[in-house]
Amino acid sequence: MSVADYTPEIVADEKIKKTGDDLVIKLRKTTDIAAALGKLKKANQINIGFALETNDEMANAKKKLINKNFDFIVLNSLNDPGAGFGHNTNKITILDREGDIRKFELKSKQQVAIDIVNKIAELIGASEMISDQSN
Repeated sequence: MSVADYTPEIVADEKIKKTGDDLVIKLRKTTDIAAALGKLKKANQINIGFALETNDEMANAKKKLINKNFDFIVLNSLNDPGAGFGHNTNKITILDREGDIRKFELKSKQQVAIDIVNKIAELIGASEMISDQSN
């Protein structure tokens, strides 16, 4: 589950009864937790972000990478068949601050998690990376 970009301004304590044909719900922008943490980041910390995009995917992910002070960002696309919600598979791209872009093929979400952990291991200089033990 991800944090919402917007939240209802007023939350009803009870069921909202029908009173007409239209209902307008006023939303307000929530605090951007990732950006706030990026401002507090220390030199020995690694910040990782996730971007679920439906359009201008690479441009939006690159913008988030910089604006939120991430070391790398995992880009998910809802445009790839078999990826995203409702599937046991996903297809990601990892972008880092040095400009490295790694596109991964469609694979199980467990294998995707291993790819992300391996990127973290690479950043911290770990000599051994995690391998897929399911084979």
